[in-house]
Amino acid sequence: MTSYSCCLILLLFTWNTAAYGPNQRAQKKGDIILGGLFPIHFGVAAKDQDLKSRPESVECIRYNFRGFRWLQAMIFAIEEINSSPTLLPNMTLGYRIFDTCNTVSKALEATLSFVAQNKIDSLNLDEFCNCSEHIPSTIAVVGATGSGISTAVANLLGLFYIPQVSYASSSRLLSNKNQFKSFLRTIPNDEHQATAMADIIEYFRWNWVGTIAADDDYGRPGIEKFREEAEERDICIDFSELISQYSDEEEIQQVVEVIQNSTARVIVVFSSGPDLEPLIKEIVRRNITGKIWLASEAWASSSLIAMPEFFRVIGSTIGFALKAGQIPGFREFLQKVHPKKSTNNGFAKEFWEETFNCYLPDGSKTSPASASFHKGHEEGLGVGNGTSAFRPPCTGDENITSVETPYMDYTHLRISYNVYLAVYSIAHALQDIYTCTPGKGLFTNGSCADIKKVEAWQVLKHLRHLNFTNNMGEQVDFDEFGDLVGNYSIINWHLSPEDGSVVFEEVGHYNVYAKKGERLFINENKILWGGFSKEVPFSNCSRDCLPGTRKGIIEGEPTCCFECVDCPDGEYSDETDASACDKCPEDYWSNENHTSCIPKQIEFLAWTEPFGIALTLFAVLGIFLTSFVLGVFTKFRNTPIVKATNRELSYLLLFSLLCCFSSSLFFIGEPQNWTCRLRQPAFGISFVLCISCILVKTNRVLLVFEAKIPTSLHRKWWGLNLQFLLVFLCTFVQIVICVIWLYTAPPSSYRNHELEDEIIFITCHEGSLMALGFLIGYTCLLAAICFFFAFKSRKLPENFNEAKFITFSMLIFFIVWISFIPAYASTYGKFVSAVEVIAILAASFGLLACIFFNKVYIILFKPSRNTIEEVRCSTAAHAFKVAARATLRRSNVSRKRSNSLGGSTGSTPSSSISSKSNHEDPFPLPACTERQRQQQRGCKQKVSFGSGTVTLSLSFEEPQKNAMANRNAKRRNSLEAQNSDDSLMRHRALLPLQ
Repeated sequence: MTSYSCCLILLLFTWNTAAYGPNQRAQKKGDIILGGLFPIHFGVAAKDQDLKSRPESVECIRYNFRGFRWLQAMIFAIEEINSSPTLLPNMTLGYRIFDTCNTVSKALEATLSFVAQNKIDSLNLDEFCNCSEHIPSTIAVVGATGSGISTAVANLLGLFYIPQVSYASSSRLLSNKNQFKSFLRTIPNDEHQATAMADIIEYFRWNWVGTIAADDDYGRPGIEKFREEAEERDICIDFSELISQYSDEEEIQQVVEVIQNSTARVIVVFSSGPDLEPLIKEIVRRNITGKIWLASEAWASSSLIAMPEFFRVIGSTIGFALKAGQIPGFREFLQKVHPKKSTNNGFAKEFWEETFNCYLPDGSKTSPASASFHKGHEEGLGVGNGTSAFRPPCTGDENITSVETPYMDYTHLRISYNVYLAVYSIAHALQDIYTCTPGKGLFTNGSCADIKKVEAWQVLKHLRHLNFTNNMGEQVDFDEFGDLVGNYSIINWHLSPEDGSVVFEEVGHYNVYAKKGERLFINENKILWGGFSKEVPFSNCSRDCLPGTRKGIIEGEPTCCFECVDCPDGEYSDETDASACDKCPEDYWSNENHTSCIPKQIEFLAWTEPFGIALTLFAVLGIFLTSFVLGVFTKFRNTPIVKATNRELSYLLLFSLLCCFSSSLFFIGEPQNWTCRLRQPAFGISFVLCISCILVKTNRVLLVFEAKIPTSLHRKWWGLNLQFLLVFLCTFVQIVICVIWLYTAPPSSYRNHELEDEIIFITCHEGSLMALGFLIGYTCLLAAICFFFAFKSRKLPENFNEAKFITFSMLIFFIVWISFIPAYASTYGKFVSAVEVIAILAASFGLLACIFFNKVYIILFKPSRNTIEEVRCSTAAHAFKVAARATLRRSNVSRKRSNSLGGSTGSTPSSSISSKSNHEDPFPLPACTERQRQQQRGCKQKVSFGSGTVTLSLSFEEPQKNAMANRNAKRRNSLEAQNSDDSLMRHRALLPLQ
């Protein structure tokens, strides 16, 4: 048995050594060994295995500088831990790192090395063999890169519960702990990334995209998750294709044809750089531009794709990148690499040759794939010039910082930091084992593992319960699926103006921890589409339905393909691509473009509109003119003209006119409840007060002139008290009407939506049209009575009542209000108030002008006519003229009676008078001359009759006192007539009333 075991061990080591020479691994001894899997090359050379001879190991081609930097990050982290006095003191970590060549076969080949070593250690053959070169078993593996590779490795390592901590495998399938028991990772899974891609497409309002995915366990699950998210957001997928770095040319051509013929400009790609490279090369060859590439993190910063010669095709790339970390001292460590100094790193020699495009002419063993590397590198990166025979020898003194390669790109350490974090995660798990207190451990009965004999499954147990703070102050703990939840940076590809290289500009971020709808942030000002444009490209099946329209379904087309239908009136859509239009609220109406609901236009007679301003100016003008007239009457209150027009009633009349003009202002402005209840009563009471004053004033003079000789009883009844009482009674009736109206059916403000759809008319609902009719009807009734008395007294002396002007004013009043009724009934909205304001102003101006303007004109511009002599002369002339006409009528009656009795044939005294009456006034009255007025002498006026002469003698000396003036006037006025009548006596008696 012993011999058999030793032979087996010898066989395994022999096989292992043959498969992996010193230059194909990075290896260092230690108390605890960590394994590593990194893509030092992008792929393997295609080789037809016809099995005519023993199959040879395939050769790796195309050197990956970033992969070597990731490997260096693992070595740096291990050396940093070994030098730490607090983390794993007195313990040394070693490593065994292999190149996966970005293929599953190479990765499994390396993984078998880890598993085989663990199985040998499990045989416990130390007592049989003295193995001084014995390497401890690998207790954890850091890697691999691609999700497809990690899936294969995880299946193998999971059989032996060897923990695997990946730094770049993001497939969501790897979160399945039933299948991948020992898999953990320091990178977020693709589920969040697929959601973020859909959010970006929704952010830019794209809905017509194509998808391309790598045909592996990374691309297929990622694009499947994206489809789910796209469907939720109504994003349509025009085409969906699978690719691989091993696809033949015909398959690549077919995919490119689909891309070229598609109308979708946005292409979502879940792939790694090597898988995508053949497709991009063909697209560049055909010069297919104008596409927007949405890149997953696996190729968003790939040096294979981000090349200046590809930029014209993929310059509009927006991709996801992992959050960058900080590794203090890593930059200096990268610069120290040298083939002679890095004795534990078998990949350093090839790195040096590829970096400086030379070969090291020493006797050391060269990588079997060295020659082929040069050719592949020449094709892939354009660095190599062929095999080592065509390269100059390396001096060993080359400066690593003088050459720009992805290896020295340490500005954004994303994958490198994930490698660093993975190593530290394993180290902290070992630290927990090292510091474990018996009774508080994670194993049976609280037991702890022995750090000197620690096994892989024990490390896995502690990794699942790991919780520590990294060097950036962040908490690190794996969830139940072995994942770390992290955020993404969003990058946009720019062309550097300095050296023409492709740079990755960070233009936003995606916060996984934020609420839905708040996770994505993009700074659009930093994005360059196609490398130069700021305008967001269009990628929709149909043109966006602008706000104000809605999407209409086109039969037989995807939901993203639609036609735009305008929203009907009263409905709106305020967003692009609205599925339906929304109805506007009651007080709102859609604007002209139907993009929003705006408040309906409010219509009322506003102060600020031209019509309202004009009416207001006229009302103010009326108030000013009325105030002016009132001022004139107040200043000249003791002049004959003012006294003759009943001074006190004139004041009240002017006040009522002020109220009339002012009441019109209540009809202007937005109707409120209080203005609606005040304006009609104010208008009605003001006009009734005005017409009542005119009525009482006119009726008083008419009664006095028609009465017999006035007695003290007349004077008592027609005093001021009775006049004001009559005015009050007339006005009180209107007040009662208004009070009943306001109590039973008060007017109120009313918003009328029915007249026009897009206009709200704010009007006053009068409450009761009958009450309004009574108010206006009563006013018109008083006006009719006033018109009657004014017409009857139209021949009285104008100094008393201006009867003919009052008649005109009443005619204007009736015309205005008769016209008002049909106008009021036929208008609506603000014009109802305007019609009433115009009627009020017209009637008020008519009353003011007809009654007062003539008197103001005499007072201000004809003061010679504003004397007591003028007034008395006019009154006397009117009195005798009336008396003469009465006498003439009596004479005519007597003559007719005599003729009827067979009267005489002789001439009667009145015959001459009747003959003159057909042509002119039979009683011409000589006026007092201006000289007589100036000399204040008496003036006699004579009226000749056929039967005698009537002579009136008047003295125009100014009386000093009323009583003395009355006595002198009686003495001076002598009337001599043979045929006097009652009319003459009444007018003679009226003179003292002046």
